Amino acid sequence: MVQILEKFPKIKQTFNVVPSLFEQVEDYNNRLVKEQFSELTKKPASDLTKHDKDFILQNFFSINRERVIATFPRYYELYLQKQRGQEFSTQDYLDLQLYFNLAWIDPSFRQNIPELKKICSKERFFAEGDKHIVLEKQLLILKEIIPAYCLYKQNNQIEISVTPYYHPILPLLCSTNIAKEANKKTALPKKEFSFPADAKYQIESAVEFYKQRFGSIPEGMWPSEEAVSEHILPLIINSGIKWIVTDEAILFKSLKIKKRNTKLLYQPHLLRRKDGELNIVFRDRNLSDLIGFNYHRMKETDAVNDFMGHLENIDKTFKGKDTLVTIAMDGENAWEFFRNDGHDFLELFYQRISESNFVKTTTVSEYLKTNPAQNKIKRLSAGSWIYGEFGKWIGNPSKVRCWEWLTDARKALEKVKEPINELALKQMYILEGSDWFWWAGEDPDGSFDRLFRLHLTNFYKLINQDTPEYLNP
Repeated sequence: MVQILEKFPKIKQTFNVVPSLFEQVEDYNNRLVKEQFSELTKKPASDLTKHDKDFILQNFFSINRERVIATFPRYYELYLQKQRGQEFSTQDYLDLQLYFNLAWIDPSFRQNIPELKKICSKERFFAEGDKHIVLEKQLLILKEIIPAYCLYKQNNQIEISVTPYYHPILPLLCSTNIAKEANKKTALPKKEFSFPADAKYQIESAVEFYKQRFGSIPEGMWPSEEAVSEHILPLIINSGIKWIVTDEAILFKSLKIKKRNTKLLYQPHLLRRKDGELNIVFRDRNLSDLIGFNYHRMKETDAVNDFMGHLENIDKTFKGKDTLVTIAMDGENAWEFFRNDGHDFLELFYQRISESNFVKTTTVSEYLKTNPAQNKIKRLSAGSWIYGEFGKWIGNPSKVRCWEWLTDARKALEKVKEPINELALKQMYILEGSDWFWWAGEDPDGSFDRLFRLHLTNFYKLINQDTPEYLNP
């Protein structure tokens, strides 16, 4: 998405990075990591065991069938072969190893990297050498990610915001009881998790990570899952962050407004507290979700026309007055469902905005410099961009149980005599990540549950304590 902007110099965007994800990218770049998908891809197809083959058949079709698999005739043929329960030959497994890795590489790279383009034209009957070329180019692309962000940031075409380091739900780290503020019906753990110092660390370590990669502290922060509360504001303000983003539902709850008010929505707001000031912008949920969840079902021209129509209506409603429309969405979720990985939609969209005489793109910090927030919010309501509450991470019995396990572990760490094992601390911060709780009780194959238990087991080993029996498989 960054590289597309080279064609559209008038387009400015704000991108958000998650430090723990960038850390993984760097680990791959430094060849410090081994994981099952890569190792089974590297393994010669003729040496695959039955266990290897079962894993490959189960996992190497995990990408969008209509938009991706079906665009490769041979890959789709292998998919149908699996659906029919037919045997796979050694060549079939080799082709599948290659295609799974090739399919996850963006179409622009497959066209612009000559070796990948040649492999795409070959289509089938791949050799082991072809497979290793794909793996080498994966690493080449990974090495270009952080430099690409740095380059476009230096050119002032993009702003880069940051998320707390391991993507935790900050309000719940301060206190799981805060979930009741967002939804009184939320079932809470019997033991409260309340470690504001952990939320502080997750914020400050993200700022430091950013500073080391980009040469300055970030202006903006995207709180994980846009989860906010009054309790986290001092921590963010004291870190030097100037603005945050969250969902429109939080704005209306904070102002106690039941009816949607776009005049209030389409402007930045100010959170003035004893620790300092923090700007906050609220995303237009409807427009963001159109891109995130709807437009992939439409022709690109129809989708772009529809979106531009919405912007024109906003302009007419406010009669040319300056308004800030914030579109904020997960960067990785949408494009797998679009044709050509979203390139056709994005390029047409950027072209139309570039040519428009009534709308222009801006970064959040750039806008705030010339349009300082006028409206103050006295108290920020707790919630996230999922229904304005925390129900995806706490409330059902499985999620509650995970919080209770985490509370036991965190309290065990408090009792450890100095010096505290740094790896144990890191393991705890990882365990505070949001996705463990998102998937608890909703995990289709149990993989997140197994990983969460594994991380907790590792934690107890690092503090030299017996693993609780409830963590046993």
